[in-house]
Amino acid sequence: MNRTKPLPVDAMETPLKRCLNTFDITLLGKLQVEMLGSILVKKKLYAGIGHMVGAGIYVLTGTVAKDIAGPGVIVSFVLAGVVSMLAAICYAEFGTRVPKAGSAYVYTYISIGEFWAFIIGWNILLEHMLGAASVARAWSGYVDSLLGGWIENTTLSVVGELHDNQLFAHYPDILAFLVCLFYALALAVGVKATALINSILTV
Repeated sequence: MNRTKPLPVDAMETPLKRCLNTFDITLLGKLQVEMLGSILVKKKLYAGIGHMVGAGIYVLTGTVAKDIAGPGVIVSFVLAGVVSMLAAICYAEFGTRVPKAGSAYVYTYISIGEFWAFIIGWNILLEHMLGAASVARAWSGYVDSLLGGWIENTTLSVVGELHDNQLFAHYPDILAFLVCLFYALALAVGVKATALINSILTV
């Protein structure tokens, strides 16, 4: 459980192609801050909905400020900023102690052990899965709102309504499903294409 991964002789050597530039990484980092701020502002909303700037800042902030927190929403974003800064300092410390390009998985594997890296790796996978699903749901809601509820009404008339409970929506969201498939195809093309799409959408 605590077996650690030894550092290679050349810590910077990797079989992966380095294709992201500073601009791409900055925009990816901005989305992580948006996600953390959104989760702190409204815990009951879909986890990680702030993966997208529109859902995290331009829509969620106004809704929460109007209906729930009022001006107190500023405190949530200050807390999110402080937590993000502390996380950045932690990553900087890991980066100096473990001079190898990587993520929380690699840092945990080298410094703490294999079992804990296994848990971290699956948590990262779960985080990205929930983030993609929540962003797809937010996009679908935007499009449906622009169309005056046409997608929801059509789906309800064709498929019908699901059982009403706290775990699922009241109708299957076909557009969100298609958006998730688009994500998967973009990832299959490669990291550079995904970073380009992310940069365009963020800008």
